[in-house]
Amino acid sequence: MSQNWSPIINPEELLQLKNSTEIIFVDARAGLNTKENYKNGHLKDARYIDLNHDLATPDCNPANGGRHPLPSLEKFSEVLSKLGITTKNHVIIYDDKNGSNAASRFWWMLKAVGHEKVQVLNGGFQAAIKTGFPVSSGTESFDTAEKYPVTDWQLPLANSKEVDQARKNPENIVIDVRDKNRFDGHTEPLDLIAGHIPGAINVPFSENLDENGLYLSSEKLAEKYAEILGNIKPENVIVHCGSGVTACHTLLAMDYAGIPIPQLYVGSWSEWSRNNLPMNTKK
Repeated sequence: MSQNWSPIINPEELLQLKNSTEIIFVDARAGLNTKENYKNGHLKDARYIDLNHDLATPDCNPANGGRHPLPSLEKFSEVLSKLGITTKNHVIIYDDKNGSNAASRFWWMLKAVGHEKVQVLNGGFQAAIKTGFPVSSGTESFDTAEKYPVTDWQLPLANSKEVDQARKNPENIVIDVRDKNRFDGHTEPLDLIAGHIPGAINVPFSENLDENGLYLSSEKLAEKYAEILGNIKPENVIVHCGSGVTACHTLLAMDYAGIPIPQLYVGSWSEWSRNNLPMNTKK
């Protein structure tokens, strides 16, 4: 896929675009009371999206696809139409977790249906406010769009069977982007078992960021992942996390570094750990 559009946009660049009619801003903050948080304050003209209901299939058994399985293509098409997004729009997404929450997931999903003009705001909500981007409260009014055309997920996906094969193959790398304590099995705040997939390596997504919570430069990220991947081809890399959300943060970082986007294991640890598959847990 084309990489003409940087996946990252900086707050200073955003400020210059605040009055553009071609841009659709999307608030993808997740967590508790997200709808109320949006109503209390969001970037001017931003439209609200919900991680659990718009970017995943809610109320599913995590053993079948993890805690945040992808919605159907038909459902995602409806979500885009309700947001007023057409194939021609420039979409800019932000959250309040340095892109590690729903912003990078929505970016991946848009890229995966062929949308090129999509970017994640570096530093998120807080960085935009610090730069002086105007804030609104309440809700925004906008027109819906015609049905967004989608045919398939065009970015590579992996399932648990493929991960099981890859973890044992020296020509593949399985990357777990959760923090080290979760990977090592010392703590697990969300899933039933603490630990990791045997053979996976731990590259916490937080290492994509500098001390100010901003993405490292594309040059630094390219150097970082070149060292990690070595001679392994990007198409032989599988990236996962707990439920297929923060993994997209690393996929975005790799795209920013100029690396072809690897495979995403959406089910991630939340699916793997519920299926009696091999696990490394803390002794």
